[in-house]
Amino acid sequence: QICLSLVKLLFYLAHSPLGSIVLLDFQPRQFVMVDGNLKVTDMDDASTEELSCKEDNDCTLDFPTKSFPLKCSVVGKCEGINEKKNLFNAYRYFFTYLLPHSAPPALRPLLSDILNATGDLRYGINETLRAFEKVLHLYKSGLYLQKRPLILKDYVSLKGFRTVEGEGYKCWPSYSHLGCLLSIHSAEEAAAICNSQSQCQSFIVTQQRTWTGRPLASFQSSWTDLIPDTNAVVYIKRSASSGERL
Repeated sequence: QICLSLVKLLFYLAHSPLGSIVLLDFQPRQFVMVDGNLKVTDMDDASTEELSCKEDNDCTLDFPTKSFPLKCSVVGKCEGINEKKNLFNAYRYFFTYLLPHSAPPALRPLLSDILNATGDLRYGINETLRAFEKVLHLYKSGLYLQKRPLILKDYVSLKGFRTVEGEGYKCWPSYSHLGCLLSIHSAEEAAAICNSQSQCQSFIVTQQRTWTGRPLASFQSSWTDLIPDTNAVVYIKRSASSGERL
């Protein structure tokens, strides 16, 4: 969410009515999330000036660990230097820390492609935004899910119930530091996640939604001590419930 919001912001800056705007003091502390959108807190160091040049050798974009040769345009400006400077800063301050860690496994190669392409400045802001929107579409639609045998049939579902607090275990990445709370596309995906975690005996699908509209599921190491909750459905492994009375 943070990276996509940042890319949308940089897309606007690259195509603003004032021309391509560069953020000269590009640091994470210069941004804040407002209602799920990333915003710049300080525009004092923004500029529409692009580096003047006489030849291509005048257009090297330098960073502490990398340099990029750019073209000198016919009007004597380094082509796309503001856009590329913003994009590489987004890569080194945000993408490298946030993109590799929390996506479903099937989407990680696509995010890795974005990471590599922006890190080498092979993508401009237009291509980067299209790549992010493709990943978002796959994520929201569930098209990233690989075809596999149905697993949910191995679970007993009880509508209107949940387990008591304190029966959870911790996992990564989780929306709660107290337990294992993950976003899912469907109960079928949640069942696959539960099967992949040795501690998991049950999971609860709630009406809570993430910013993409995906429901949240809480994965539990036990299914005992059920309590009524009209907004939840608890799914229990049949193997865990065998011999017990639900």
